[in-house]
Amino acid sequence: MRLSDTIEAFIKTMMQEDQEACELKRNELAAYFHCAPSQINYVLSTRFTPDHGYVISSQRGGGGCVRIVRIRASRVDRLSYYLNERIGDSIDEQRALIICRQLKERGTVSPGEAAMMAAAVSRQALGVPVPENLKDALRARILKSMLLSVAQKPEETQGEERKAADRDDPLNENGR
Repeated sequence: MRLSDTIEAFIKTMMQEDQEACELKRNELAAYFHCAPSQINYVLSTRFTPDHGYVISSQRGGGGCVRIVRIRASRVDRLSYYLNERIGDSIDEQRALIICRQLKERGTVSPGEAAMMAAAVSRQALGVPVPENLKDALRARILKSMLLSVAQKPEETQGEERKAADRDDPLNENGR
């Protein structure tokens, strides 16, 4: 596991499920991980963005205190956001896989559903001899169609599927 992955996991662990926010000191975290404060900045600016469901506020002075706030939204709001804002008419494989992982991490889709979505939009599934821009347009349509299908299922049904699928999570990065 790379250092940036370790730092991200550590911060997410600090931010328990029931907490809306946490505060940390950039320099103390850098000392803990034996890295430069810029490495902490990199993790914060790439892994704790509004697209990932977080807002960061930074205070000057006082040792560089950083406050991370988790954005809470309903499942319908999250799905609507992805359908209307994140996917668009075209999406590349990397961005599509990031969306699948984020949907799983936020509990919007079950781990099994996320794995199926990732497989459907993968390079292997779309390995036909057509231009990349057509593949990206097709990938966006597939992903949107799958999200619309998930949105039509009752939320309580998804919760039960999620619990059952957590045991065999193929997208679980911590299980590698």
